[in-house]
Amino acid sequence: GSAIAKIVGNNVQEHPDLFQTDVFMYVYEEIIDGQKLTDIINTQHENTKYLPDIKLPTNIIAVPDVVRASKDADILIFVLPHQFVKDTCYKMKTFIKPNALGISLIKGFVLTEGSGIQLVSRLIKEILNIETAVLMGANLATEVASEMFCETTIACEDDSYRSLLNSLFETPYFRCKIIRNVAGVEACGALKNVVGIGAGIVDGLGFGDNTKAAVIRLGLMEMIKFTKVFLGVEDKSVFFESCGIADLVATCHGGRNRLLGEAVVKSLKDIRLLEKEILRGQSFQGPLIAKEIYAYLKNIEMTDQFPLLVAIHRICTREMDPRNFIDCLRDHPEHMLEKDAEGSVVPAE
Repeated sequence: GSAIAKIVGNNVQEHPDLFQTDVFMYVYEEIIDGQKLTDIINTQHENTKYLPDIKLPTNIIAVPDVVRASKDADILIFVLPHQFVKDTCYKMKTFIKPNALGISLIKGFVLTEGSGIQLVSRLIKEILNIETAVLMGANLATEVASEMFCETTIACEDDSYRSLLNSLFETPYFRCKIIRNVAGVEACGALKNVVGIGAGIVDGLGFGDNTKAAVIRLGLMEMIKFTKVFLGVEDKSVFFESCGIADLVATCHGGRNRLLGEAVVKSLKDIRLLEKEILRGQSFQGPLIAKEIYAYLKNIEMTDQFPLLVAIHRICTREMDPRNFIDCLRDHPEHMLEKDAEGSVVPAE
């Protein structure tokens, strides 16, 4: 949230013909070294807890009240754990402009008994009744904030917003590509966090880059299958955007969920305790997404179709010995062969 606020804060100042210069950032209030976090951000222009040593533009104004932060805004950027989206949107609902534009950077799914797997952007759109785009990419926050070059993918179904979105987010070091496949882009952002845990597991087990490459490839195959079966995404080209293979590779080498996977192997501590020790108050989204996906797959009796995603969940909950993860890779359905009716060998479905 703070990393993208830095980009947005600078860009609105460079485009005074398009934007007002004040950017209100909702911040859950915390006390850090005896001071309110919002006061620290507004006086020191630095989020000392979550993005230390990075100066934020002075036009970023931290606000502890989500209603006050979002009231009358024309553009609403959502960057929060996916489990809090629904309640947050209902708090905002009666105070926002009816023609506002939402942009979600949230990586997760919403699971409901009636609708099954639902996109977070769709939930935002339904509750607030506003057009909602998504932004996902190989965008590790500290590297973005340090202005290291990276790419990102923005998906919006309404082409009329393309120029506005580009002006809001693009910089020489943060290159944006805008496409229309919202479901595909958003699904990549959620699923890659689960695969990232798998990459950390092989790191924790002491295996090398070849094994991690297998996790990435097999994980990508399950991501493609998942988005096709449950979200109806037929266009595989989205997986070659920054939100797809690039974000998957970045997450499997440097993301917080990779850290968790390694820690799960090397420690017997509970996930929540590891989260507190490693992330200083941030959250691992991967385990929760894996848990939700597993519950859904179990309910529809399809766990055998996604063995990598299932194994990662079971390792996180200590139901499976991490050392058995390599067996999951070795015996993955992608490696299985079968003979067709004429006796020739073809890849298994």
